[in-house]
Amino acid sequence: MISRRAPVAFWTGFGVVLALLIVAPLVLPEFWRRFVTEILIWGLLAMSSDILIGYTGMISFGHSAFFGLGMYGAAAALLSTRPPNLWLAFVYGLAAAAVVAAFVAYFSTRLRDIYFSITTLIFSQIFYVIIFTWTEVTGGENGLYFTQPPFTIPGIWSARFSTLSLHWFVLAIVALSYLVLRRITQSPFGMVLQSIRENEPRTRAIGYHVERYKIVAVLLSGLFAGLSGTLYAIQHRFAAPDFVFFTVSGEVVIYNVMGGMGTLVGPVMGAAFFLLLREGLSRFWAEYYLIPLGIAFTLMVIFMPQGLLGFLKRRVNQ
Repeated sequence: MISRRAPVAFWTGFGVVLALLIVAPLVLPEFWRRFVTEILIWGLLAMSSDILIGYTGMISFGHSAFFGLGMYGAAAALLSTRPPNLWLAFVYGLAAAAVVAAFVAYFSTRLRDIYFSITTLIFSQIFYVIIFTWTEVTGGENGLYFTQPPFTIPGIWSARFSTLSLHWFVLAIVALSYLVLRRITQSPFGMVLQSIRENEPRTRAIGYHVERYKIVAVLLSGLFAGLSGTLYAIQHRFAAPDFVFFTVSGEVVIYNVMGGMGTLVGPVMGAAFFLLLREGLSRFWAEYYLIPLGIAFTLMVIFMPQGLLGFLKRRVNQ
């Protein structure tokens, strides 16, 4: 009976949240409409990192590289085609992120624990320096600016994005990405990743090629991080080296910790909570908002170690 109710409960909850996010931009002012869209994009980046942090037990500080290269890949496509092509932007963005993820995975997955984290951080800094100094191609510290592409169904229909239609477009991609990632984490492949997280030597001893699974996990995580970077570039119409800096990766780790690791939904909640809290605090303490933000994060780590989602689950079960 429980096994039958679980899918019904999931799809009911998923449908309710999806419906609320569809309706939200219809009632929100322009600023908050854009802000909710941005939360969805950062939530997708947080979900992508959860594949490594929450399910495989590998803390990555290289997601800024995947995110940033997704942005620059999209920028390259949109600046090189006339008129700008939306779907080509996704192809370029995902390809750039995939190439970088393959490069990082090949070297970093040979290491474990803190050594893996440090290696990913070093790679993100290498790509940051390349992008920051290769001014002729990347625009250097000024970044790249481009025209937002229209939504096009080839040979059938084409229309410019409004803030409303862009929100629904981003929501559709994020919702689909969540369902794909959820299916992956619940598959035998996802079970092996969790086994690596819990006991890597034993997983290796029973015959699994741990390095191969780690490489695929990094590739998968990098691909969805690149997808979020492409969406961010399309929304804001620019790409800048700041998004490749390792502090972006640090914020993504915070999203996971605040929301609840190994849940997919938790990191999205963490991203929403962090961004809303930062926006609210920065309006009252423009220069010192990081102090109360840091205090809030510390208190959450101490008193809610399972994150917001874990806290809510415990409250419901009481």
